Amino acid sequence: MTNPPEPARFAAAVAAMKAATVRSEIEVAPIRPPQRLAPHSFALGAEVLHDESEGVPEESEGDAFGRLILLYDPNGDEAWHGTTRLVAYIQADVDASLAADPLLPDVAWSWLVDALEAHGEPLTALGGTVTATSSVRFGDIAGPPRAHQLELRASWTPRSDVLGPHVEAFCDVLAYAAGLPPIGVARLRS
Repeated sequence: MTNPPEPARFAAAVAAMKAATVRSEIEVAPIRPPQRLAPHSFALGAEVLHDESEGVPEESEGDAFGRLILLYDPNGDEAWHGTTRLVAYIQADVDASLAADPLLPDVAWSWLVDALEAHGEPLTALGGTVTATSSVRFGDIAGPPRAHQLELRASWTPRSDVLGPHVEAFCDVLAYAAGLPPIGVARLRS
């Protein structure tokens, strides 16, 4: 069985995503997309770089990583309100005090909304969840005794074929979740 030919609109969307400009502290690269969610799909993995970073794995033990998935159905999808859907997933380690803050989910969601608005591309049907978790390890389980994560899952339908700004907004949210300073501001080291 052969794959259906790639529609020109989907190919252009993929090219636009690959051409996005993101912060130097974030590495973005194609990863294997989900195969059964739409006739055509493409995915980018993103990870906040550290000195020891090597590549962009689909699953990471780094402190902030994510995936942005492009789904395309030329026949459209009623739930999407269009033919194209972007699905975002971000996970970041956070400190205990931040994880315990009851406003963290609201703040993290506002990062996404504000970043999408700041990049100015129209969208519709934005929805998602934000989860803050704290884990305690017992026995012979590897890893820190206590860990705290922020997880954001969201999806939206872009109203234009200009997808680079959506990738840039996604990476802005990843930077916020990782605690990177604003561009042009240096982090003080102790």
